Amino acid sequence: MPLCDAQKRSRQIHSIQVEKHKQRQNSKSSANAASGMAVNDECKLKFLELKAKRTYRFIIYKIEEKQKQVVVDKLGEPANGYDDFTANLPADECRYAVYDFDFVTEENCQKSRIFFIAWCPDTSRVRSKMIYASSKDRFKRELDGIQIELQATDPTEMGLDVFRSRAN
Repeated sequence: MPLCDAQKRSRQIHSIQVEKHKQRQNSKSSANAASGMAVNDECKLKFLELKAKRTYRFIIYKIEEKQKQVVVDKLGEPANGYDDFTANLPADECRYAVYDFDFVTEENCQKSRIFFIAWCPDTSRVRSKMIYASSKDRFKRELDGIQIELQATDPTEMGLDVFRSRAN
């Protein structure tokens, strides 16, 4: 029995939708394939809380190698400052971090910038450095609203003076 025009259109629309779904699935898997790392939903949720509600001063993320995913490691309360943030970064392990930096401009205006920090100390394992480096761009894309990026291998590369100069 021949198909009417409405049935033909319906089948065409369905095949287009199926094709688009396949393309989305392929793009998701290729994004993960670059590093093989997934991003835990809590990472995005906590970042949105920091960005919109200012619930946290900082978020430190780590890669769980066994689960092949980025997870939330530590959260800093709004009252925490820069020293609390740096004290929570391990001296010999890589981490990603987001820091909500408050500052006053030369015009005496209170402002805030959201920094993304890729922390890879020289003393960390080579394998860990490689995993963090290959996963960074994919992870950053999941956190919509990052304003400034820093890469640091020792504390002097992310001192308060560096934050201030990059924020302006």
